[in-house]
Amino acid sequence: MAQLEIRNVTRRFGDFVAVDNVSLNIEAGEFFTLLGPSGCGKTTILRMIAGFDLPDAGQILLDGKDLADTPAEKRPVHTVFQSYALFPHMTVAQNVAFPLRMARRSPAEIDRMLREALEQVHLTDKADAYPHELSGGQKQRVALARGLVNRPRLLLLDEPLGALDAKLREAMQVELINLQREVGVTFVFVTHAQVEALALSHRIAVMDQGRVAQVDEPSRLYGYPQTRFVADFIGHLNQLEAQAVEVAHGHLRLAVTGLGEIIAPSTKDAVAGGKGVFAIRPEQVRIGMHGELDELKNHFSGVVHDLLYRGDVSVYKVSLANGAMIEALLPNSAPGKAELFEVGDAVKLGWRHDAGMFLRD
Repeated sequence: MAQLEIRNVTRRFGDFVAVDNVSLNIEAGEFFTLLGPSGCGKTTILRMIAGFDLPDAGQILLDGKDLADTPAEKRPVHTVFQSYALFPHMTVAQNVAFPLRMARRSPAEIDRMLREALEQVHLTDKADAYPHELSGGQKQRVALARGLVNRPRLLLLDEPLGALDAKLREAMQVELINLQREVGVTFVFVTHAQVEALALSHRIAVMDQGRVAQVDEPSRLYGYPQTRFVADFIGHLNQLEAQAVEVAHGHLRLAVTGLGEIIAPSTKDAVAGGKGVFAIRPEQVRIGMHGELDELKNHFSGVVHDLLYRGDVSVYKVSLANGAMIEALLPNSAPGKAELFEVGDAVKLGWRHDAGMFLRD
């Protein structure tokens, strides 16, 4: 039995359906992420798990017990918000110990559990500091310590890294992964940041307009999206209108608008004549000079239309002879100055026959 079960949950606000018949199972000790654009329903689900909001239909069960009649303050759940919600007039130790005092723990228990919580987030030396004396990352760790100090069954995290700058955000991602692994508490994480979700999660539920579009491990979401929405939302994609010409064992022959016929991996729901899109990640597209890439079954001539240098990689937008525009990504891994193609250069694009995917309409 899953630790947390969300069964056919619906939540409406007037005529707006924020969460539409959603069912999810979350396992004990899992780092589970709700991912999607603003307004997709992910935060509403988090609020219903916490008890700040109630479903109009369906059930939320924790360890098999329906939470409907359990008020927020009685649930073995804690929420960490993007704003940290620290008490400015309290020290770090007082902030972290606050839930223990509210639970009327003994002074000896408070002392022991506080010490353990501060050690877990490496803030023992900041116990007497006030929030205004801390960096953004330290404030975030105080909020996490306060959330974990009374050993909740679930820790809910609502965009907890959203207020941090990019470098600190990346450092905190590593800390979150390590902390979750150490404490073994189930994390339910809400974010709209795809890269963050891929980096942190055991599994991800991608949400679209109040419904779950796909639940999967990060690598499968990225490599095998089941819908055009998921494919487009997770990472970057080239998408070209296509029709299946031949469905053979192990591969498809597709007629792609602007390209002609290409070979692509087979999919279980492809049928001859079926329409959809051929989608391929920029990092799967190779770029080279004329005379190169001819060994690939899918190769085309084009001209560099745009170039974006990002330091570790260069992104090329290549206009093909028939007007199609395809993005290719080239790692700048060679020492010294990267060998860049320039805007206007004639180039060759290609990709393997087992790269990309056909997504039906």
